[in-house]
Amino acid sequence: MAGKIVLVTGGARSGKSTFAERYAAHGSRAVAYIATAQIYDDEMKERVTLHRNRRPASWSTFEAPYKAELAMAEAVQSADVVLFDCLTLYTSNLLLAPDAPTDREERCQAVLGAIDKLLTSAKQGHSDVIFVTNEVGYGIVPENALAREYRDVAGLVNQKVARYADEVYLVVCGLAAELKKIAVSLREVELNG
Repeated sequence: MAGKIVLVTGGARSGKSTFAERYAAHGSRAVAYIATAQIYDDEMKERVTLHRNRRPASWSTFEAPYKAELAMAEAVQSADVVLFDCLTLYTSNLLLAPDAPTDREERCQAVLGAIDKLLTSAKQGHSDVIFVTNEVGYGIVPENALAREYRDVAGLVNQKVARYADEVYLVVCGLAAELKKIAVSLREVELNG
């Protein structure tokens, strides 16, 4: 029997990764951590170090900046819980990959196709899978085309994963609210309205 899919979203420094780590660690379960970050500068190195230091040494770690579905396929066979951190970094990696399509719409479809593969792999095992992502569309409209493309694709990725998720948590100021329980379905509005 496949485990559940959980999506944890929020803004930068909202506490979403900490919440997801606590969620994953709850109970005595074997945890696998799939990291998507690539270290290009000292600031990112500090962030990665912070995340590594917070994780228990007993957790298995998979580095997967690309083709994360392969790491996911392996992790869901060996762990009770898989924590994927994070979808927005993974989206950025895919958009900027050397072999990414040059056409904007083709790039978008390539990223969404990679997310489909990732979700398929997540459902192939018995593990609960927790995806962490960022809400990047709350701010102003970015001034350059690549930043706007990233914002748009990240929003589509988040929507896709949320549709498949059994639970979706929004983390703000370190507090998590479960959105699926309080979400309004357009179908319900049409039936009741």
